[in-house]
Amino acid sequence: MGEERSATRAYVLHPEIKSDHLRRNAQAALEEGVSLARALPELDVAGAQVVGLPKVHPGMLFGKGKIAEIGEWLEEADAGLVLIDGHVSPVQQRNLEKEWGVKLLDRTGLILEIFSDRARTREGVLQVEMAALSYQRTRLVRAWTHLERQRGGLGFVGGPGETQIEADRRAIDLQLNRLKKSLEKVVKTRELHRKARAKVPFPIVALVGYTNAGKSTLFNRLTGADVFAKDMLFATLDPTMRRVELPTGDEVIMSDTVGFISDLPTQLVASFRATLEEVLEADVILHVRDISHAQSAAQKRAVMDTLRQLDVNPDVPMIEVLNKVDLLDEDDANYVSALNKDGDDVFAISAVTGQGLDTLLERVTEHLKGKTRDLTLTLDWAMGAAQSWLQREGVIVSDDQTDTGWTINVTWTPMQQAQFEKQFPDAMDLPKDTKPVDDGKSGGYHPLD
Repeated sequence: MGEERSATRAYVLHPEIKSDHLRRNAQAALEEGVSLARALPELDVAGAQVVGLPKVHPGMLFGKGKIAEIGEWLEEADAGLVLIDGHVSPVQQRNLEKEWGVKLLDRTGLILEIFSDRARTREGVLQVEMAALSYQRTRLVRAWTHLERQRGGLGFVGGPGETQIEADRRAIDLQLNRLKKSLEKVVKTRELHRKARAKVPFPIVALVGYTNAGKSTLFNRLTGADVFAKDMLFATLDPTMRRVELPTGDEVIMSDTVGFISDLPTQLVASFRATLEEVLEADVILHVRDISHAQSAAQKRAVMDTLRQLDVNPDVPMIEVLNKVDLLDEDDANYVSALNKDGDDVFAISAVTGQGLDTLLERVTEHLKGKTRDLTLTLDWAMGAAQSWLQREGVIVSDDQTDTGWTINVTWTPMQQAQFEKQFPDAMDLPKDTKPVDDGKSGGYHPLD
């Protein structure tokens, strides 16, 4: 039997920079940093402290006195790893590791480690590797102590040679190019899947929210799926999609996505754009919030900022889902439940108990009923039943008779389109002279100009 590897003892520090007027609540940020550390099973959190700083010291982050004090904390806790909940420059990282004699990770590095540990799909693994390499490329300076020798040969004669750091950057760039090519193949496969879904055009309802807001628990409750759901940051990484039947009997595709977090590394925002494509194409977005969390409002701001970075269409209906209402005391629960007034898209629910879900789904249905798409259909004379169905539904904008049948322009909801597809699948086969276009109305097919 092999011996179990002992956990690394980690010490979490949150630098509270007093000169930063936009800084997060220090204690809440520290607690989130500890939760991030605990999301990695091989880490044992040995201690955590908020460290107040009047300003950032360029070379060391902290002042000399504070560095010595922190060193004592690390020694007392027998910590072999320092996790700094904030940005640390490559030079600061190198200097602090030398001072304390321990390994150091900043917030970006830690989140990358978690994502690397959680990625399961081929696309997720590739995107994490690309993000990690991009991050590593900027931090090569800390790994080398012999960079002063910048001449080829023995250094006595000759012109400048390639430094070790340049060689390593070149190697990383080559690996990044290989990963990009592999990712392009995976993305093409996803595009084929997306096109297949377009032929059965169920509306997409995307779940977004801060990490650990309860998205996966809600997803499991609504879909009957068994997505990994745990009281842990980034419990879900890879996107999951399932079909859900609404109370009306209509069906939608529901998508669970990776949770957002404040100060999400820019490398990950870029790398996971493709993973979040269901959000970009959603007909309705459910923004799931942990209303029991003390920093729920700050978490909401972080999610909205990230959605803006992703260029999510602001016209897509967004419903605010105040989850975990079962964890509130009675007065707070009653207050939150009363927020939905006059048709506002704010609903208090509990994904655990099921409270409020019926009302939420009714609102989703209302949004989807009101959303329309334009499509041009070409029906032959044998498809009279399909033409009659379109007339009964009142979705025909205009129609022309041809020698072989009808050319019909329709405006309908995604649900009506899905119902039509079920009953008359042959009628949805597109003629060769048509292509999909983005007309700003959630898609549709029109003849080529």
